[in-house]
Amino acid sequence: MSDVNSNRTAPVARALPEGQPIIEIEKLNKWYGDFHALTDIDLTVASGERIVICGPSGSGKSTLIRCINALEAIQKGRIVVNGIDLTANARNVEAVRQEVGMVFQQFNLFPHMTVLQNCMLAPMRSRKISKAAAKEIAMQYLTRVRIADQAEKYPSQLSGGQQQRVAIARALCMTPKIMLFDEPTSALDPEMVKEVLDTMIGLAQDGMTMLCVTHEMGFARSVADRVIFMADGQVVEQAPPTQFFSNPQHDKTRSFLGQILNH
Repeated sequence: MSDVNSNRTAPVARALPEGQPIIEIEKLNKWYGDFHALTDIDLTVASGERIVICGPSGSGKSTLIRCINALEAIQKGRIVVNGIDLTANARNVEAVRQEVGMVFQQFNLFPHMTVLQNCMLAPMRSRKISKAAAKEIAMQYLTRVRIADQAEKYPSQLSGGQQQRVAIARALCMTPKIMLFDEPTSALDPEMVKEVLDTMIGLAQDGMTMLCVTHEMGFARSVADRVIFMADGQVVEQAPPTQFFSNPQHDKTRSFLGQILNH
């Protein structure tokens, strides 16, 4: 990655001081018109921590993680990602996005590009690396998600699970320090869910910092360091998985788990 252009205007992320969280969110508030979507969210995430965010529809889960890379503007509060204050000025947004990969519910692959081209595009455009270097990186991560043999195919020739694995590889090609997943399996047929979750489990085992919005409670039990439950735009409860599932403290948490685990 030595041929990456340095950006003189954007802040350069440095190694975090020992013990400093990789994500710090303080009193985050978000409105859509009169609707208060997020209320006074406080959250810190350690480097390498795996967090699952769950809760009922409309609770603010996706809005929260979309704020972390400024896909949603916030009206009040502060977000610091890898030492860069996202809310300080506009230049910091691009610097943070270089550090944060995101995988959406929909795959958002360019249909007119091959799998390989989809993965090469962002490193060439954003990091200004050569075509040869971008191809090498793309093949590395396509191999990592076990789909390198599909590199020359177009998205329409792949299953949903394969497309989502390509979307994960594409995000990894920017060598992010943090991965955000917004319900990555909810658009998939049941038989395709496991292959995507297995890919995410592999990333977790590699030590990637991950925040994942999902209803896949088996994934939360086996992978998460912490489960966060949201309702009505607030963090209602957070705990390690063993405690979260065996001894939830809040009525709303107990009701949610009762519905989703008995579904």
